[in-house]
Amino acid sequence: MIAAYAARFADDAVSGLEVGERPAPESRENWSVVDVRAAALNHHDLWSLRGVGLRAEQLPMILGTDAAGVTADGREVVVHGVIGGVSGHGVGPDEPRSLLSERYDGTLAEQVAVPTWNLVDKPAELSFEEAACLPTAWLTAYRMLFTTGAATPGQRVLVQGAGGGLATAAITLGAAAGLEVVVTSRSADRRERALGLGAAQAVEPGARIGRVDLVLESVGQATWAHSIRSLRPGGTVVVAGATSGDAPPAELTRIFFSELTVRGTTMGSRDDLRHLLAFLARTGVRPLIDSTFALTDTRSALSRLADGEQFGKIVVVP
Repeated sequence: MIAAYAARFADDAVSGLEVGERPAPESRENWSVVDVRAAALNHHDLWSLRGVGLRAEQLPMILGTDAAGVTADGREVVVHGVIGGVSGHGVGPDEPRSLLSERYDGTLAEQVAVPTWNLVDKPAELSFEEAACLPTAWLTAYRMLFTTGAATPGQRVLVQGAGGGLATAAITLGAAAGLEVVVTSRSADRRERALGLGAAQAVEPGARIGRVDLVLESVGQATWAHSIRSLRPGGTVVVAGATSGDAPPAELTRIFFSELTVRGTTMGSRDDLRHLLAFLARTGVRPLIDSTFALTDTRSALSRLADGEQFGKIVVVP
């Protein structure tokens, strides 16, 4: 089968990618082989190509954590990309938690094998391309807002950064749920596009915005102080990444004096994914797709992601 895989590690990430023939996945007990109809890119793919979370002896490794497709019996499914964990997630209690493409081959291929437990029915209302956007960035945004952040209609939420899949998901989901979403970006064009997605306010990083109830933080060092200082007393910041590096001084005085809550989250559960799919099916909200590439052109797709040119999700179709 054709697949896009990490053949070597490279500082520029993309030069470590190869697209070509790889062995098709073999069937095994409690696992299912899915014919991939669409997959989506994430920054995780770039980090893998730089050697983050992978060892040289694991190469070649097929990349990708997101997919939607069809099983051998014709079931249309969305793949939950978190394998193992506390409950074993269908692969046994001793299985450590990982994402597809970390211990097992990922979704940027014509087929992918996953534990059958990890398959969630795709709503008929969503296309395969739309559904493929959800299991990482959109699932993380959903969990940050509603599971970990416990946001409720009428609250103000600050989303640090605009343009990537996580930020566009948070803006779209938050606006649909009745939240007042404030977003930051250095780009005037991206601020304008964020307003078009439903953001109530779009400002430059570090701008005064008044107090918010909840901050979604995935940038880290560049935005941490602004995140903490924007929270109302008793507010919450949910952290799901640190793309600009770990935080500088942690603002501990402000955290304890204002009784702030800092919570971390990674991805989301299979139930979170089911709830997200139902949310989209019932509300008509859909992921913003930046662009679609053929699987054989995955190098161009990853280059677009690496250059930060995208606004929304980049989809790859076998």
